[in-house]
Amino acid sequence: MGRGKIEIKRIENTTNRQVTYSKRRTGIVKKARELTVLCDAEVSLIMFSSTGKLSEYISPSTTTKKVYDQYQQVTGINLWNSHYEKMQESLKKQKEANLKLRNEIKHRIGQSLDDLSFDELRGLEQDLDGSLKVVRDRKYHMIATQTETYRKKIRNLQETHTHLVREFEIRGEAPYYEGEYEALCGLSHGAGHFHYRSQPNQHNLQDGEAYVPYHLRLV
Repeated sequence: MGRGKIEIKRIENTTNRQVTYSKRRTGIVKKARELTVLCDAEVSLIMFSSTGKLSEYISPSTTTKKVYDQYQQVTGINLWNSHYEKMQESLKKQKEANLKLRNEIKHRIGQSLDDLSFDELRGLEQDLDGSLKVVRDRKYHMIATQTETYRKKIRNLQETHTHLVREFEIRGEAPYYEGEYEALCGLSHGAGHFHYRSQPNQHNLQDGEAYVPYHLRLV
């Protein structure tokens, strides 16, 4: 029984389409290789799948560029002109975008404003006001964050101070420190740690012992 003829049309199912492409790609590459060996032909085969994957076959004795050059010579068609024109058009668009960005930067720092219309100046003013608001909000957020951090440090220092003073009182010792308490707590700079030393109670000194004070310092 003969094999049925397959209708040539696009395969809608993605999986089936990819499987068919893989099988037929292998077959056409095999035919190109056979043509190169049997007929001593220069063959350059390039294929792209629907997903953009490249497959190619080039005769061992040639290169793709050589085949293209021969094709251009025989047909009189320059294959690179269209590509070159597209590259030139892309370069032109990039230059225009770059010039536009440079002008926007100049306008934002107050330069080259003479050629702007009233509506353009008003739009620029609104853009700058919006940018300024974003910067100001960020600045206030950082100030609030730093202030809260300093407050936590001060609370921790105060709690540490209270805890250690209680320990000294339990041990019958009298702690003291040099300087203002607020300065030691770091209200001005938000930094520092207490370094506690105890002051022995003079009444608890043994006969003949010298009174040596100890200090509570911020280190």
